[in-house]
Amino acid sequence: MTSLLNGIVSGDRATPPEAIEANVRRIAGGFDRLGVRPGDCVAILMRNDIAFLEATYAAATLGAYAVPINWHLKPDEVRYILDDCAAKVLVGHSDLLHPLDGLLPAGLAVFAIAPPPEVLQHFPADPASLSPPPGIQEFGAWAATQEPYAGAALPAPMSMIYTSGTTGRPKGVRRAAPSPVEAKATEALRALVYGLKPGVRALLPGPLYHSAPNSFGIRAGRLGGVLVLMPRFDAEEMLALIEKHRIDTIFMVPTMFVRLLKLPAEVRSRYDMSSLRFVIHAAAPCPADVKAAMIDWWGPVIHEFYGGTETGPVTFATSEDALRKPGSVGRLSPGAEIHVVDEAGRTLPQGGIGELYCRIEGYPDFTYHNAPEKRREVDLDGFVTCGDVGYVDPDGYVFLCDRKRDMIIAGGVNIYPAEIEAALLALDEVRDCAVFGIPHAEFGESIMAVIEPQPGIAIQPDALKAKLATRIADYKVPRYIEVRHDLPREDSGKIFKRRLRDPYWEAAGRQI
Repeated sequence: MTSLLNGIVSGDRATPPEAIEANVRRIAGGFDRLGVRPGDCVAILMRNDIAFLEATYAAATLGAYAVPINWHLKPDEVRYILDDCAAKVLVGHSDLLHPLDGLLPAGLAVFAIAPPPEVLQHFPADPASLSPPPGIQEFGAWAATQEPYAGAALPAPMSMIYTSGTTGRPKGVRRAAPSPVEAKATEALRALVYGLKPGVRALLPGPLYHSAPNSFGIRAGRLGGVLVLMPRFDAEEMLALIEKHRIDTIFMVPTMFVRLLKLPAEVRSRYDMSSLRFVIHAAAPCPADVKAAMIDWWGPVIHEFYGGTETGPVTFATSEDALRKPGSVGRLSPGAEIHVVDEAGRTLPQGGIGELYCRIEGYPDFTYHNAPEKRREVDLDGFVTCGDVGYVDPDGYVFLCDRKRDMIIAGGVNIYPAEIEAALLALDEVRDCAVFGIPHAEFGESIMAVIEPQPGIAIQPDALKAKLATRIADYKVPRYIEVRHDLPREDSGKIFKRRLRDPYWEAAGRQI
């Protein structure tokens, strides 16, 4: 059954645009009376929920930063972020706040909201944890008593996202509120790469605590159409929501494509996808055959951008680009530049493989909150790196080889896990995988693959290696294969590769 609701939708709940704006004004009025000022931080510890966006909009109205916190973090990790950003307010799902009892900073205003039924369906919680912890106010009841904010909305900064990194504590990527010129350029760029326009009917299956889904969701929720939030990605549920709400625009990650394509043909054909106009994906390399299969299924609506929290969307690719240049992440976005450099920081000629350093003219600059010196670790003459290795071909298309920190060096040979992972994902028996280097006494590193099989499939490592040897060079075939049914992953579907890799290196007493 088709539903043409407007506003923000989550499960069976729908809040129309005018109600969203009224709620935001009341919340902003309450935040203002709590002393939230431009540049202050409002932390949000929630799964995808309508209240997540309302709190974000209210902070932005006051010129304050919304600080989404990955709710998978342990209590001491959450406390670190609250301290680091000096949050004035914390809004969280009640069951996520209970473990923080005794750890919350003094003077922090904290509000709890019970996770709604659609969230609890995916993330069951102890009934006792659904009420606010002692001494903490219920967010909705508090907001209903607040006088609406009567002032003009101030220039709004982007959300301050904490990047996980590979070492040390996470760092908050903080940008000042854009100037009018920067705001115009940034919004034009976001409109291009997200495909968002007034009246959009958007679906967000990824978590709002991630950078790009957060940016996409914030914009989509205020364009007068509909934004449907998924508490957690489920392939068939997503198809049903596209049909039900006549979705035309989606933000996705490649893992979701893989899961969709592995649905039985009779399930895939059950749902009407004809409303789709613009599907954007990012966050990880997408195997060329996976993207081609999605274009064959959904039509030339698949787009991609490459970039990071620090850089913004540096490249952009259409479906036509993907078919013309399989494996590319596209050409430069308007105003973007890329330098490919070697280990000594020297710019490489066209086609040379090296680390990518990027910038976008007119895009608001950033600093790492409370750690400005860390900027030097990723900066080269004003160009910033996400740690990716790649090259630019003669036609201006950018290709990624791998993350620099993920590269395996075995016997002096550079091996890029992304290529091996793409080969594994092309095998029918593989549902998902992660490839990384582990210590080897003679060669420095050896290749390890952790495989999640398709349901009901028993994988034999030697047989899998034999199949791989017909697709990639022998030296790229993993020496070790482990089969697991519980790969650690985020809501977006991305695998926590570090959690798989680190134990091997900790036992060896070295990092590379």
